[in-house]
Amino acid sequence: MVATPFFPEHEQVNTGDPRVVEIRLEVEEKEIEIAPGVFMWAFTFNGSVPGPIIVVHEGDYVEMTLVNPSSNELLHNIDFHASAGALGGGSLTQVGPGQEVVLRFRATKAGAFIYHCAPGGTMVPWHVVHGMNGAIMVLPREGLRDPAGNPISYDRAYYVGEQDYYLPRGENGDLSAMTVHPRRWPTASRIRHLIGGHGDYVWERGGFSSPPAVDLETWVIAAGSAGASIHTIRQPRTYAYLSHNLIEAFVFDAKAIWSPRENGTTT
Repeated sequence: MVATPFFPEHEQVNTGDPRVVEIRLEVEEKEIEIAPGVFMWAFTFNGSVPGPIIVVHEGDYVEMTLVNPSSNELLHNIDFHASAGALGGGSLTQVGPGQEVVLRFRATKAGAFIYHCAPGGTMVPWHVVHGMNGAIMVLPREGLRDPAGNPISYDRAYYVGEQDYYLPRGENGDLSAMTVHPRRWPTASRIRHLIGGHGDYVWERGGFSSPPAVDLETWVIAAGSAGASIHTIRQPRTYAYLSHNLIEAFVFDAKAIWSPRENGTTT
């Protein structure tokens, strides 16, 4: 999970004309600790794995500045799955150390989408599994709707990205990161988070133009994809969120803990 505040502040229903949303992503090549005493060399957007969540509305223009500081060693770029242009902007955004580039595209499709580094060849998966991925949420201008066309709103939003790490000695996964540092929210809040209890409304494939499925217990997010779901938390209990490929959950720790609070506070 990315560092707090998880989501930028945003309007759920657009109140004006399409606008230009300026985003700055800086590549950091650095060592990170993924488990006690276990380190890896990561490639990150703005220092976190996954990278920041970006939120815009359908019809907005995304103006992204990608910076590759001279302290880095490798060439990087970015491929936006939300973009309708060739290679998601990947061929236009290649930057070597000490360079930066500006890309502007119009968000024409409403949904949840991945972005990632894609410098070419085998370097594409190598950069992605080393941390260079994130998500962008493109909200419909009129906001989210249920299958009957009624408005859907949410009180809090969280972004969860599943990341596999491939290290010597068979290490795989950010061990216990989400159980050591549980996420908390007020009881009876309506929660929305990406990729993953019961989902009141679920956009499994991420497309907001299609009606959401309702009252699902599990769903599948394809590789290289993002999904969205709405949950209503009614009791102050500890809730487990995990991969139901249970080997991933209990051997490789693909799980998280969510803890609602009675007093309405959240951390």
